[in-house]
Amino acid sequence: MAALSAFPQTRTDALGRLQAVADRYAAPCKLVETGGRITEIASTAFRVAGLSARAQLGDLVEHRKGGRLSLGEIVRIDNHGVLVSPFDAGMEARLGDVVFHLGPFSPEPSPLWRGRAVSALGRPVDGMGPLSNGAPLPAKAQAIAALSRGRVGNALRTGVKAVDIFTPLCFGQRIGIFAGSGVGKSTLLAMLANADAFDTVVVGLVGERGREVREFLEDTLGETGRQKTVAVVATGDESAQLRKRAPDTAMRVAEYFRDRGDQVLLVLDSVTRFAHAAREVASAAGEPPVARGYPASVFTELPRLLERAGPGTEGTGGSITAVISVLVDGDDHNDPVADNVRGILDGHIVLSRAIASENRYPAIDLLGSLSRLSHKAWSEEERTLVGHLRAMIARFEETRDIRAMGAYQSGADAFLDGAVRQVPAIFEALNQKPGDQPSLNAFADLAHFLRNRETRDG
Repeated sequence: MAALSAFPQTRTDALGRLQAVADRYAAPCKLVETGGRITEIASTAFRVAGLSARAQLGDLVEHRKGGRLSLGEIVRIDNHGVLVSPFDAGMEARLGDVVFHLGPFSPEPSPLWRGRAVSALGRPVDGMGPLSNGAPLPAKAQAIAALSRGRVGNALRTGVKAVDIFTPLCFGQRIGIFAGSGVGKSTLLAMLANADAFDTVVVGLVGERGREVREFLEDTLGETGRQKTVAVVATGDESAQLRKRAPDTAMRVAEYFRDRGDQVLLVLDSVTRFAHAAREVASAAGEPPVARGYPASVFTELPRLLERAGPGTEGTGGSITAVISVLVDGDDHNDPVADNVRGILDGHIVLSRAIASENRYPAIDLLGSLSRLSHKAWSEEERTLVGHLRAMIARFEETRDIRAMGAYQSGADAFLDGAVRQVPAIFEALNQKPGDQPSLNAFADLAHFLRNRETRDG
């Protein structure tokens, strides 16, 4: 009889003890799971019947077969079932397979994530062992309410002379780097990621070439830069759903560190590949295109993602300074994605293929680039100086054809004479490679270079 007293006396007690054992030895484990069966399979999605009543858009599901677990995300719900976009591009699903509902995805970042590389699902991909996770974040993140958000902070020094002089940044600003392929976009992003002004750097590599991920983390960032960097990686060969998820995960990690009071730099490379992945997922879900093949939901998701960057809640002290790369398709800066993102951000840095062909790096189009918060960064004297430099560069560029034909004569226009003499020296002074020493005071470095040039020539 004594032995029998060790057993549960009621069904409720039995379930309670069984759940306690499950929690201890097989966590996370559920006694009852909600599932459905695959009824339709396409190349980029599959339909599951039996989950419509419980599922919500964005929830995760799990396909189990032969000891292999594959995840997917619900992208459409109707009376006939749910449409799932798989995270595993090589998922082997068959009609009738069972799929279980998991609920919303919630990353679990912690300060120990610095120096690590994770997937879009927050899993380690750097071969450095398991992650030390923190408490789960809320299932869905939203931008801070406009009147609760703090003001953009003081100016920051990136160490890149062309940026600090012509398109200065402030803590909490969002700026885009617009460029075609092969113009030095990733190199400039790496130079900005090495700025000393930030406590934490979060890098989202979306649709990147696999061989370049390790080079970026190990060579470009270096050991010192990587120690304060969290990299969220979804390479180009991964599924569209993972490439779409990666920027959101990177933003969630950045929000976590911002809410701890950190000054965070978020680098997303690139938002165009995120838009391409979102287009692929939305098209598979049956959305019609509205602009050059992009469904309307893409232009809804872009501001929803990018508006989450910026200053934190008033009084917390943290902020997310976002540098967003925009891959301009065919060098067309009026591409729908580029045009939409330009209107969301607080400025844009344009990289020019013509400038890169002249071996001037970073290949920034100084006249076509703009920081909407430059007035917060410049002193009155610096504002006047930059205006004068822009005017000289504009005159130099607009007379390029005249000078090439030999029609220019010195002495006819004193301002043009000064531009012809000084603008090439300015371009030379702004040349900067990733291995060069970052500039601590870009204006002083430019003045010092020009004085030395005049003394040498003079």
